[in-house]
Amino acid sequence: MSQSFTTDLIPLPDRQEAWLSNAKRICGDCNFQFPKRFPFHGSIEKRKVSDLEMTLFSSSALSFNKYPSVALNSESRSWIVITQLAGLRRYCQDGKVAVLKKGDATLIDSGKPWSSDCPGDCARLYLRVPRSLMQTRVRLNEIPVARRISGDSGLGPVLFHLSTSIYRQAGKLTHDEGSAAIEAYLRVLAACFGTIRRVPEIANRGMELTSVILQYIDAHLTETSLTPTDIATALGLSVRHVHRLFSRQGSTVADWIRAQRLRHCRKDLADPYLRRKSITEIAFFWGFNDSAHFSRVFKQEFGTCPRLFRSRIESGLQIPVDVHQDRNLLKLFATREMNAN
Repeated sequence: MSQSFTTDLIPLPDRQEAWLSNAKRICGDCNFQFPKRFPFHGSIEKRKVSDLEMTLFSSSALSFNKYPSVALNSESRSWIVITQLAGLRRYCQDGKVAVLKKGDATLIDSGKPWSSDCPGDCARLYLRVPRSLMQTRVRLNEIPVARRISGDSGLGPVLFHLSTSIYRQAGKLTHDEGSAAIEAYLRVLAACFGTIRRVPEIANRGMELTSVILQYIDAHLTETSLTPTDIATALGLSVRHVHRLFSRQGSTVADWIRAQRLRHCRKDLADPYLRRKSITEIAFFWGFNDSAHFSRVFKQEFGTCPRLFRSRIESGLQIPVDVHQDRNLLKLFATREMNAN
């Protein structure tokens, strides 16, 4: 069964209201906001797989706040697995933030408030999974919400292809086939969450420990909520020890994370293949959540604002970059830790 709606044949002045009316039938109590600078366009398509619903939302820039309509212990409570199909979008819940690009996924608890926004066109696929089914298939004491599952590594690409394949084939699957497909999908989802806290065995030597910590930070830079507590918990360390490792080389965890995010932003701003990405999109993807703050710290770090930096690159001006900086910092960091031990 498939139900679809598109604004393509609706006059421009009526598109937002028409899309909003259809979206609220699915989302319920949501507070939507539409930037006035864009002519709005969007579509919604809902398909049923076995007993579950998958909904594809596509739209130009919009943001919303969602308020729960069910109690936390209600049988109607569900989990929403979100797969990003196009564009860049931010999802927030319980103080956690996940910024997704195409191929990434995250999980939202429908029993708690959450919000989402995007700076431009994007498409996302929702799969609603009842609480009871999620508890029996994804066997974790606490299922992490607004936690990015990367579509570039591990089981992330498998999860993405399963999600999109199930959606495409929904109308051709029997009830039993659909149930089997959902079962396989939830098994992979459970494995994705299970690997969040799996890391290589850490040797006692400082260099090995330091390398793993920095690798973990680099792999989770796009998560706005990345904190020393997250790092310590994931690697089986104390928060105090993580702070001590950084203080020994004259830095803080926050300073290191910010520096690495700025390095990636600088690289993307200089990439000619990313010219269509706005500065805000790039900053949000790498874990910044305030464009003014990003512009300020970028200028402090590199001596010029992001907009001027990009314009100079596009004009063919060479801006010196120390390509050995990160390698030297890692070496210094590890050496000091070994000496301390």
